[in-house]
Amino acid sequence: MRCQQASNRKYLARKTCPSMERVQPDRHPGSGHGGREEREPKYLQVRDCRGHRTLALEVPCTRLKRPPHPLNNEGRDEVAFTRRGKARLAGCTVFITGASRGIGKAIALKAAKDGANIVIAAKTTHVNPKLPGTIFTAAEEIEAAGGKALPCAVDVRDEQQISNAVEKAVEQFGGIDILVNNASAISLTNTLETPTKRVDLMMNVNTRGTFLTSKACIPYLKKSKIAHILNLSPPLNLNPLWFKQHCAYTIAKYGMSMCVLGMAEEFKGEIAVNALWPKTAIHTAAMDMLGGSGIESQCRKVDIIADAAYSIFKKPKTFTGNFIIDENILREEGVKNFDIYAIKPGHPLLPDFFLDEHPDTITKKMESHDAVPELKEEKSQSPPKPRSGAVAETFRIVKDSLSDDVVKATQAIYQFELSGEDGGTWFLDLKSKGGNVGYGEPSDQADVVMSMSTDDFVKMFSGKLKPTMAFMSGKLKIKGNMTLAIRLEKLMNQMNARL
Repeated sequence: MRCQQASNRKYLARKTCPSMERVQPDRHPGSGHGGREEREPKYLQVRDCRGHRTLALEVPCTRLKRPPHPLNNEGRDEVAFTRRGKARLAGCTVFITGASRGIGKAIALKAAKDGANIVIAAKTTHVNPKLPGTIFTAAEEIEAAGGKALPCAVDVRDEQQISNAVEKAVEQFGGIDILVNNASAISLTNTLETPTKRVDLMMNVNTRGTFLTSKACIPYLKKSKIAHILNLSPPLNLNPLWFKQHCAYTIAKYGMSMCVLGMAEEFKGEIAVNALWPKTAIHTAAMDMLGGSGIESQCRKVDIIADAAYSIFKKPKTFTGNFIIDENILREEGVKNFDIYAIKPGHPLLPDFFLDEHPDTITKKMESHDAVPELKEEKSQSPPKPRSGAVAETFRIVKDSLSDDVVKATQAIYQFELSGEDGGTWFLDLKSKGGNVGYGEPSDQADVVMSMSTDDFVKMFSGKLKPTMAFMSGKLKIKGNMTLAIRLEKLMNQMNARL
């Protein structure tokens, strides 16, 4: 409903939703020309997004402050008041998977500021020292922000748990208006290094979980006047680059995007179905685990996804079947200053997966892979000999930095396959007492094998190239234990000053 105007007044429905229709407005004495005396608050009957009658508070327009822009930093506290002074999601029910932390919780808090009902469908019910937040702590934050919360313990791999949560939501809030499929599992490993158990996890959480949750919510979404399904999944980019490094993860994530294609067409006119994906890396607990200490400086805050999602929820049902990039839709909304979303404004940002921002770089990268020499043949032709150059100097400094404490904290053997000048096979042994480095293969089997050029190796150890950026851009290939690979990045951060 567009805000109603009568005698210089606007109506703000604080506990209803965007599609409200006005019914039987109260008449107020002195509301004619020049009537401006103080009165007791009045209410009018409206219809909510499912056609039910409810009460909405009548607020004089002089009490409504219009921010410079609903999404800018200064106006963030007033974001519930849109251009026409209306809380768009007030009284609407938003069902969000994986909402106990990160992006899911950020979207929940954004909607809560409008007075929305939030169903927190996530697994975490007890505090985990490695992952902050539970469904109950998220519920407390949502209530504090102005919304109503229903915490539900849900593993999206379990169809019965999904059904139970949907039933509870409908019983408590009367229906479901928006579904956000945010829950996801990730493993950035190649085909031979991905255990079947991990494949099953990604397929069941990402693709199957999204499908089942959507299926359970759709009968109720059909009854809503603002029905939306939003999947946190990427555009379907078929560049082989995005399959080569982590085939199983890409398939699982693209399954969520294919749900958008199919359901947008299947439920056209009834439910808007879209996908949202960040242009840059977003700082979450998962990103910390993947990128290690210091990665946050290359990321944006979860707020940018929350603001982008809010913009999508304002769209009509005809806005469907779209693969939306967060920055693009916010630019359309008029946002110009994106530094407000940066963890460290002005710092270079890490591009997210599945977006070909620099096609020339990708082409050169793929060509360079074909040109990498067979290093094993080189090793068999001549025995290891004293080395010199930037790589050897880097390893010398690394060796001087080793200690029993570093070895005890790391407990891993790393092998480096380096192409280019001063290349070859090198190792870093952080299992043996005191640690060791050298040219050639380690005496024991390596836990992690890293392949890259010598130039990128030196840049990585000197802090000029972040390992996560190198990996995501294809400059670094990793085989073996990803957790141990992340431990090495933490060690690099300690050494950067010396290198």
